[in-house]
Amino acid sequence: MEALFVSYGVEWLNLLVRWLHLITGIAWIGASFYFVWLDNSIRPPKPGSELAKKGVSGELWAVHGGGFYNPQKYLVAPAELPPELHWFKWEAYATWLSGFAMLFIVYYFNASAMMIDKSVADLSSWEAIGVGLGTLVVGWIVYDLLCRSPLGKREGLLGIVMFVFIVAASYALTHLLSGRAAYIHVGAMIGTMMVGNVLMVIIPGQRKLVEAMKVGKSPDPVYGKRAKQRSVHNNYFTLPVLFIMISNHYAMTYTHKYSWLVLAAIMAAGVLIRHFFNLRHAGRVSVAYPIVGVALLVAVAIAIAPRPAPKAAAAAPGTDTATISAVDFAKVQEVITQRCVNCHSAKPTFEGFATAPAGMMLQTPELIRQHAVKVYQRTVQTKDMPLGNLTHMTDEERKLVGAWFEAGAK
Repeated sequence: MEALFVSYGVEWLNLLVRWLHLITGIAWIGASFYFVWLDNSIRPPKPGSELAKKGVSGELWAVHGGGFYNPQKYLVAPAELPPELHWFKWEAYATWLSGFAMLFIVYYFNASAMMIDKSVADLSSWEAIGVGLGTLVVGWIVYDLLCRSPLGKREGLLGIVMFVFIVAASYALTHLLSGRAAYIHVGAMIGTMMVGNVLMVIIPGQRKLVEAMKVGKSPDPVYGKRAKQRSVHNNYFTLPVLFIMISNHYAMTYTHKYSWLVLAAIMAAGVLIRHFFNLRHAGRVSVAYPIVGVALLVAVAIAIAPRPAPKAAAAAPGTDTATISAVDFAKVQEVITQRCVNCHSAKPTFEGFATAPAGMMLQTPELIRQHAVKVYQRTVQTKDMPLGNLTHMTDEERKLVGAWFEAGAK
Protein backbone atom coordinates (compact mmCIF):
# COMPACT_ATOMS: atom_id res chain seq x y z
CA MET A 1 0.00 0.00 0.00
CA GLU A 2 2.85 2.39 0.84
CA ALA A 3 4.55 1.70 -2.50
CA LEU A 4 1.26 2.27 -4.32
CA PHE A 5 0.71 5.67 -2.76
CA VAL A 6 4.32 6.70 -3.39
CA SER A 7 3.84 5.90 -7.09
CA TYR A 8 0.46 7.64 -7.11
CA GLY A 9 1.92 10.71 -5.44
CA VAL A 10 4.74 10.82 -8.00
CA GLU A 11 2.16 10.70 -10.81
CA TRP A 12 0.35 13.71 -9.34
CA LEU A 13 3.66 15.51 -8.93
CA ASN A 14 4.43 14.67 -12.55
CA LEU A 15 1.07 16.06 -13.66
CA LEU A 16 1.33 19.32 -11.73
CA VAL A 17 4.96 20.06 -12.60
CA ARG A 18 4.35 19.19 -16.26
CA TRP A 19 1.37 21.56 -16.29
CA LEU A 20 3.51 24.31 -14.73
CA HIS A 21 6.26 23.65 -17.27
CA LEU A 22 3.79 23.99 -20.12
CA ILE A 23 2.31 27.24 -18.75
CA THR A 24 5.65 28.92 -18.11
CA GLY A 25 7.03 27.65 -21.41
CA ILE A 26 4.14 29.26 -23.28
CA ALA A 27 4.81 32.54 -21.47
CA TRP A 28 8.55 32.44 -22.23
CA ILE A 29 8.24 31.36 -25.84
CA GLY A 30 5.41 33.80 -26.44
CA ALA A 31 7.52 36.69 -25.16
CA SER A 32 10.52 35.53 -27.22
CA PHE A 33 8.48 35.27 -30.40
CA TYR A 34 6.80 38.62 -29.77
CA PHE A 35 9.96 40.62 -29.17
CA VAL A 36 11.82 39.13 -32.16
CA TRP A 37 8.75 39.91 -34.26
CA LEU A 38 8.69 43.41 -32.80
CA ASP A 39 12.39 44.00 -33.57
CA ASN A 40 11.83 42.86 -37.15
CA SER A 41 8.60 44.82 -37.59
CA ILE A 42 9.35 48.26 -36.15
CA ARG A 43 10.09 51.03 -38.61
CA PRO A 44 12.45 53.99 -38.04
CA PRO A 45 10.82 57.40 -37.42
CA LYS A 46 11.15 60.18 -39.93
CA PRO A 47 14.49 62.02 -39.72
CA GLY A 48 14.18 65.15 -37.63
CA SER A 49 10.89 64.06 -36.04
CA GLU A 50 10.30 64.31 -32.30
CA LEU A 51 10.74 60.55 -31.96
CA ALA A 52 14.09 60.66 -33.75
CA LYS A 53 15.24 63.50 -31.49
CA LYS A 54 14.30 61.41 -28.44
CA GLY A 55 16.55 58.60 -29.61
CA VAL A 56 13.78 56.26 -30.79
CA SER A 57 15.22 53.85 -33.36
CA GLY A 58 11.86 52.38 -34.37
CA GLU A 59 8.18 52.22 -33.54
CA LEU A 60 5.10 50.24 -34.44
CA TRP A 61 1.37 50.81 -34.28
CA ALA A 62 -0.79 47.77 -33.56
CA VAL A 63 -4.34 46.99 -32.55
CA HIS A 64 -5.26 44.14 -30.23
CA GLY A 65 -8.03 43.36 -27.78
CA GLY A 66 -9.99 46.49 -28.61
CA GLY A 67 -7.11 48.90 -28.05
CA PHE A 68 -4.27 50.58 -29.97
CA TYR A 69 -0.63 50.09 -28.96
CA ASN A 70 2.42 52.12 -29.91
CA PRO A 71 5.62 50.34 -28.78
CA GLN A 72 8.86 52.26 -29.32
CA LYS A 73 12.44 51.02 -29.18
CA TYR A 74 15.39 53.20 -28.15
CA LEU A 75 18.68 52.50 -29.85
CA VAL A 76 20.54 52.30 -26.54
CA ALA A 77 18.40 53.83 -23.76
CA PRO A 78 15.94 56.70 -23.21
CA ALA A 79 17.16 60.05 -21.87
CA GLU A 80 15.66 59.30 -18.45
CA LEU A 81 15.09 56.04 -16.63
CA PRO A 82 11.33 55.41 -16.34
CA PRO A 83 9.94 54.95 -12.80
CA GLU A 84 8.57 51.48 -13.65
CA LEU A 85 10.46 48.99 -15.79
CA HIS A 86 9.29 45.44 -16.53
CA TRP A 87 11.90 42.69 -16.67
CA PHE A 88 11.24 39.57 -18.72
CA LYS A 89 13.10 36.90 -16.77
CA TRP A 90 10.85 34.84 -14.51
CA GLU A 91 9.16 33.19 -17.49
CA ALA A 92 12.54 31.74 -18.48
CA TYR A 93 13.63 30.81 -14.97
CA ALA A 94 10.33 29.11 -14.10
CA THR A 95 10.35 27.15 -17.38
CA TRP A 96 13.86 25.81 -16.78
CA LEU A 97 13.27 25.03 -13.10
CA SER A 98 10.04 23.15 -13.82
CA GLY A 99 11.73 21.34 -16.73
CA PHE A 100 14.65 20.34 -14.50
CA ALA A 101 12.15 19.07 -11.94
CA MET A 102 10.53 17.00 -14.71
CA LEU A 103 13.89 15.38 -15.46
CA PHE A 104 14.07 14.18 -11.85
CA ILE A 105 10.44 13.06 -11.63
CA VAL A 106 10.24 11.24 -14.96
CA TYR A 107 13.83 10.16 -15.66
CA TYR A 108 16.16 10.33 -12.65
CA PHE A 109 13.63 8.99 -10.14
CA ASN A 110 13.24 5.84 -12.27
CA ALA A 111 16.48 5.87 -14.25
CA SER A 112 16.70 2.09 -14.63
CA ALA A 113 13.46 2.07 -16.64
CA MET A 114 13.51 5.49 -18.30
CA MET A 115 17.18 6.13 -19.10
CA ILE A 116 18.94 2.82 -19.55
CA ASP A 117 18.80 0.50 -22.52
CA LYS A 118 21.19 -2.41 -22.00
CA SER A 119 21.32 -3.02 -25.74
CA VAL A 120 22.76 0.51 -26.14
CA ALA A 121 25.08 0.80 -23.12
CA ASP A 122 25.33 -1.19 -19.91
CA LEU A 123 25.22 1.73 -17.47
CA SER A 124 24.17 1.93 -13.84
CA SER A 125 21.43 4.37 -12.82
CA TRP A 126 23.97 6.79 -11.35
CA GLU A 127 26.11 6.65 -14.46
CA ALA A 128 23.12 7.42 -16.67
CA ILE A 129 22.12 10.34 -14.44
CA GLY A 130 25.71 11.60 -14.50
CA VAL A 131 25.69 11.53 -18.31
CA GLY A 132 22.45 13.49 -18.33
CA LEU A 133 23.57 16.18 -15.89
CA GLY A 134 27.01 16.42 -17.46
CA THR A 135 25.42 17.09 -20.84
CA LEU A 136 23.65 20.18 -19.47
CA VAL A 137 26.82 21.62 -17.94
CA VAL A 138 29.16 20.87 -20.86
CA GLY A 139 26.60 22.08 -23.38
CA TRP A 140 26.31 25.52 -21.77
CA ILE A 141 30.09 25.92 -21.31
CA VAL A 142 30.87 25.05 -24.94
CA TYR A 143 28.10 27.27 -26.30
CA ASP A 144 29.01 30.26 -24.12
CA LEU A 145 32.71 30.01 -24.97
CA LEU A 146 31.91 29.85 -28.68
CA CYS A 147 29.72 32.96 -28.41
CA ARG A 148 32.47 34.87 -26.56
CA SER A 149 35.18 33.74 -29.00
CA PRO A 150 35.98 35.54 -32.29
CA LEU A 151 33.55 33.09 -33.88
CA GLY A 152 30.75 34.88 -32.02
CA LYS A 153 31.09 37.83 -34.39
CA ARG A 154 30.26 35.66 -37.41
CA GLU A 155 26.65 34.65 -36.85
CA GLY A 156 26.28 32.35 -39.85
CA LEU A 157 29.42 30.36 -39.09
CA LEU A 158 28.59 30.28 -35.37
CA GLY A 159 25.18 28.82 -36.22
CA ILE A 160 26.72 26.05 -38.32
CA VAL A 161 29.29 25.18 -35.64
CA MET A 162 26.59 25.09 -32.94
CA PHE A 163 24.40 22.85 -35.09
CA VAL A 164 27.30 20.43 -35.61
CA PHE A 165 28.01 20.46 -31.87
CA ILE A 166 24.37 19.70 -30.98
CA VAL A 167 24.23 16.89 -33.55
CA ALA A 168 27.49 15.45 -32.14
CA ALA A 169 25.96 15.57 -28.64
CA SER A 170 22.87 13.82 -30.01
CA TYR A 171 25.03 11.08 -31.53
CA ALA A 172 26.89 10.56 -28.25
CA LEU A 173 23.73 10.48 -26.15
CA THR A 174 21.93 8.01 -28.43
CA HIS A 175 24.90 5.67 -27.92
CA LEU A 176 24.79 5.99 -24.14
CA LEU A 177 21.13 6.37 -23.10
CA SER A 178 17.77 5.01 -24.21
CA GLY A 179 16.43 6.81 -27.26
CA ARG A 180 13.76 8.65 -25.32
CA ALA A 181 16.19 9.81 -22.62
CA ALA A 182 18.77 10.82 -25.24
CA TYR A 183 16.27 13.05 -27.03
CA ILE A 184 15.01 14.71 -23.87
CA HIS A 185 18.56 15.48 -22.74
CA VAL A 186 19.40 17.10 -26.06
CA GLY A 187 16.34 19.29 -25.46
CA ALA A 188 17.36 19.94 -21.86
CA MET A 189 20.86 20.90 -23.03
CA ILE A 190 19.45 23.43 -25.51
CA GLY A 191 16.99 24.67 -22.88
CA THR A 192 19.90 25.19 -20.48
CA MET A 193 21.70 27.23 -23.13
CA MET A 194 18.56 29.33 -23.52
CA VAL A 195 18.06 30.03 -19.83
CA GLY A 196 21.81 30.56 -19.44
CA ASN A 197 21.52 33.31 -22.04
CA VAL A 198 18.85 35.01 -19.94
CA LEU A 199 20.53 34.49 -16.56
CA MET A 200 24.17 35.04 -17.52
CA VAL A 201 24.05 37.49 -20.43
CA ILE A 202 20.73 39.20 -21.13
CA ILE A 203 19.64 40.19 -17.61
CA PRO A 204 23.18 41.17 -16.40
CA GLY A 205 23.56 43.30 -19.53
CA GLN A 206 20.26 45.01 -18.90
CA ARG A 207 21.29 45.66 -15.30
CA LYS A 208 24.47 47.34 -16.54
CA LEU A 209 22.39 49.65 -18.72
CA VAL A 210 20.09 50.56 -15.83
CA GLU A 211 22.97 51.07 -13.38
CA ALA A 212 24.73 53.43 -15.81
CA MET A 213 21.57 55.51 -16.20
CA LYS A 214 21.07 55.71 -12.43
CA VAL A 215 24.46 57.38 -11.96
CA GLY A 216 24.01 59.65 -14.96
CA LYS A 217 26.39 57.84 -17.31
CA SER A 218 25.79 56.99 -20.95
CA PRO A 219 25.11 53.22 -21.19
CA ASP A 220 27.61 51.13 -23.14
CA PRO A 221 25.77 49.79 -26.24
CA VAL A 222 27.83 46.57 -26.18
CA TYR A 223 25.54 45.11 -23.50
CA GLY A 224 22.49 45.64 -25.65
CA LYS A 225 24.20 44.04 -28.65
CA ARG A 226 25.19 40.95 -26.65
CA ALA A 227 21.69 40.60 -25.24
CA LYS A 228 20.14 40.93 -28.69
CA GLN A 229 22.46 38.24 -30.08
CA ARG A 230 21.55 35.74 -27.36
CA SER A 231 17.86 36.60 -27.65
CA VAL A 232 17.95 35.81 -31.36
CA HIS A 233 19.73 32.53 -30.63
CA ASN A 234 16.95 31.58 -28.21
CA ASN A 235 14.42 32.31 -30.93
CA TYR A 236 16.06 29.82 -33.28
CA PHE A 237 16.47 27.21 -30.54
CA THR A 238 12.75 27.26 -29.77
CA LEU A 239 11.24 25.02 -32.47
CA PRO A 240 13.80 22.22 -32.02
CA VAL A 241 13.19 22.28 -28.25
CA LEU A 242 9.42 22.20 -28.71
CA PHE A 243 9.72 19.15 -30.95
CA ILE A 244 11.90 17.37 -28.41
CA MET A 245 9.36 18.16 -25.67
CA ILE A 246 6.71 16.16 -27.55
CA SER A 247 9.02 13.56 -29.10
CA ASN A 248 8.49 11.06 -26.27
CA HIS A 249 5.02 10.43 -27.75
CA TYR A 250 6.51 9.36 -31.08
CA ALA A 251 8.72 6.30 -30.66
CA MET A 252 9.18 6.05 -34.44
CA THR A 253 11.73 8.90 -34.15
CA TYR A 254 13.84 8.06 -31.10
CA THR A 255 13.92 4.29 -31.63
CA HIS A 256 15.26 4.44 -35.18
CA LYS A 257 18.70 3.01 -35.84
CA TYR A 258 19.88 6.49 -36.82
CA SER A 259 17.79 8.41 -34.30
CA TRP A 260 20.47 11.10 -33.93
CA LEU A 261 20.28 11.78 -37.67
CA VAL A 262 16.48 11.85 -37.54
CA LEU A 263 16.67 14.43 -34.78
CA ALA A 264 19.25 16.48 -36.70
CA ALA A 265 17.01 16.65 -39.77
CA ILE A 266 13.93 17.63 -37.76
CA MET A 267 15.86 20.31 -35.85
CA ALA A 268 17.21 21.70 -39.12
CA ALA A 269 13.67 21.85 -40.50
CA GLY A 270 12.54 23.78 -37.42
CA VAL A 271 15.36 26.30 -37.76
CA LEU A 272 14.64 26.86 -41.47
CA ILE A 273 10.94 27.40 -40.84
CA ARG A 274 11.68 29.79 -37.96
CA HIS A 275 14.10 31.71 -40.20
CA PHE A 276 11.38 32.14 -42.83
CA PHE A 277 9.09 33.83 -40.30
CA ASN A 278 11.88 36.05 -38.95
CA LEU A 279 12.67 37.23 -42.49
CA ARG A 280 8.99 37.69 -43.30
CA HIS A 281 8.48 39.91 -40.27
CA ALA A 282 11.37 42.02 -41.51
CA GLY A 283 9.65 42.43 -44.87
CA ARG A 284 11.51 39.72 -46.82
CA VAL A 285 9.66 36.68 -48.13
CA SER A 286 11.83 33.73 -49.08
CA VAL A 287 9.73 30.62 -49.63
CA ALA A 288 12.83 28.48 -50.20
CA TYR A 289 13.31 28.11 -46.44
CA PRO A 290 9.92 26.56 -45.59
CA ILE A 291 10.03 24.46 -48.77
CA VAL A 292 13.37 22.95 -47.75
CA GLY A 293 12.15 22.57 -44.17
CA VAL A 294 9.00 20.70 -45.22
CA ALA A 295 11.03 18.63 -47.69
CA LEU A 296 13.30 17.55 -44.83
CA LEU A 297 10.30 16.49 -42.74
CA VAL A 298 8.82 14.53 -45.67
CA ALA A 299 12.18 12.87 -46.29
CA VAL A 300 12.40 11.84 -42.63
CA ALA A 301 8.84 10.48 -42.68
CA ILE A 302 9.65 8.36 -45.74
CA ALA A 303 13.03 7.21 -44.44
CA ILE A 304 11.75 5.98 -41.08
CA ALA A 305 8.46 4.53 -42.35
CA PRO A 306 7.94 1.02 -40.91
CA ARG A 307 8.59 -1.86 -43.24
CA PRO A 308 6.11 -4.76 -43.41
CA ALA A 309 7.14 -7.63 -41.17
CA PRO A 310 7.99 -10.92 -42.89
CA LYS A 311 4.96 -13.12 -43.36
CA ALA A 312 4.66 -16.13 -41.08
CA ALA A 313 5.46 -19.48 -42.65
CA ALA A 314 2.52 -21.16 -44.32
CA ALA A 315 0.77 -23.93 -42.40
CA ALA A 316 1.27 -27.53 -43.46
CA PRO A 317 -1.41 -28.97 -45.78
CA GLY A 318 -4.44 -30.23 -43.91
CA THR A 319 -3.60 -28.28 -40.72
CA ASP A 320 -6.56 -26.71 -38.90
CA THR A 321 -5.86 -22.96 -39.19
CA ALA A 322 -8.36 -22.16 -36.44
CA THR A 323 -6.40 -24.36 -34.05
CA ILE A 324 -3.14 -22.66 -35.07
CA SER A 325 -4.69 -19.25 -34.47
CA ALA A 326 -5.89 -20.26 -31.01
CA VAL A 327 -2.54 -21.76 -30.06
CA ASP A 328 -0.68 -18.72 -31.37
CA PHE A 329 -2.88 -16.35 -29.38
CA ALA A 330 -2.41 -18.38 -26.23
CA LYS A 331 1.34 -18.03 -26.70
CA VAL A 332 1.01 -14.33 -27.46
CA GLN A 333 -1.06 -13.78 -24.32
CA GLU A 334 1.53 -15.63 -22.28
CA VAL A 335 4.29 -13.37 -23.64
CA ILE A 336 2.29 -10.21 -22.99
CA THR A 337 1.38 -11.36 -19.48
CA GLN A 338 5.04 -12.01 -18.67
CA ARG A 339 6.54 -8.95 -20.37
CA CYS A 340 3.86 -6.22 -20.38
CA VAL A 341 1.07 -6.73 -17.85
CA ASN A 342 3.19 -5.84 -14.81
CA CYS A 343 2.83 -2.21 -16.02
CA HIS A 344 -0.15 -2.35 -18.38
CA SER A 345 -2.88 -3.50 -16.01
CA ALA A 346 -5.54 -2.03 -13.74
CA LYS A 347 -3.17 -2.52 -10.78
CA PRO A 348 0.45 -2.38 -11.99
CA THR A 349 2.99 -4.34 -9.97
CA PHE A 350 6.08 -2.72 -11.51
CA GLU A 351 7.75 -0.24 -9.16
CA GLY A 352 7.09 3.40 -10.03
CA PHE A 353 3.72 2.93 -11.76
CA ALA A 354 0.40 3.55 -10.00
CA THR A 355 -1.68 3.39 -13.19
CA ALA A 356 -1.19 1.81 -16.60
CA PRO A 357 1.00 3.97 -18.89
CA ALA A 358 -1.17 5.86 -21.41
CA GLY A 359 -4.18 4.10 -19.82
CA MET A 360 -3.49 0.97 -21.89
CA MET A 361 -4.33 -2.27 -20.06
CA LEU A 362 -3.54 -5.72 -21.43
CA GLN A 363 -4.56 -8.22 -18.74
CA THR A 364 -7.40 -9.86 -20.73
CA PRO A 365 -7.67 -11.34 -24.24
CA GLU A 366 -10.23 -8.70 -25.17
CA LEU A 367 -7.90 -5.84 -24.13
CA ILE A 368 -4.95 -7.39 -25.98
CA ARG A 369 -6.99 -7.59 -29.19
CA GLN A 370 -8.34 -4.07 -28.65
CA HIS A 371 -4.82 -2.66 -28.45
CA ALA A 372 -3.30 -5.03 -31.03
CA VAL A 373 -2.06 -2.24 -33.31
CA LYS A 374 -0.26 -0.42 -30.48
CA VAL A 375 1.19 -3.65 -29.13
CA TYR A 376 2.53 -4.49 -32.59
CA GLN A 377 3.93 -1.01 -33.19
CA ARG A 378 5.74 -0.72 -29.87
CA THR A 379 7.00 -4.29 -29.44
CA VAL A 380 7.72 -5.25 -33.05
CA GLN A 381 8.23 -2.12 -35.14
CA THR A 382 9.84 0.40 -32.78
CA LYS A 383 10.85 -2.14 -30.11
CA ASP A 384 10.82 0.57 -27.42
CA MET A 385 8.53 -1.51 -25.22
CA PRO A 386 8.96 -2.89 -22.63
CA LEU A 387 10.79 0.19 -21.30
CA GLY A 388 14.51 -0.46 -21.48
CA ASN A 389 13.47 -4.08 -22.08
CA LEU A 390 13.53 -4.53 -18.32
CA THR A 391 11.31 -7.60 -18.59
CA HIS A 392 13.67 -9.15 -21.17
CA MET A 393 11.35 -9.69 -24.12
CA THR A 394 13.28 -11.80 -26.62
CA ASP A 395 13.51 -11.38 -30.38
CA GLU A 396 11.63 -14.68 -30.79
CA GLU A 397 8.78 -13.33 -28.65
CA ARG A 398 8.63 -10.16 -30.73
CA LYS A 399 8.47 -12.27 -33.89
CA LEU A 400 5.63 -14.27 -32.37
CA VAL A 401 3.66 -11.11 -31.66
CA GLY A 402 4.40 -9.89 -35.19
CA ALA A 403 3.26 -13.14 -36.79
CA TRP A 404 0.04 -13.07 -34.72
CA PHE A 405 -0.71 -9.49 -35.78
CA GLU A 406 0.10 -10.12 -39.45
CA ALA A 407 -2.25 -13.11 -39.38
CA GLY A 408 -5.12 -10.84 -38.34
CA ALA A 409 -4.67 -10.50 -34.57
CA LYS A 410 -7.44 -12.98 -33.87
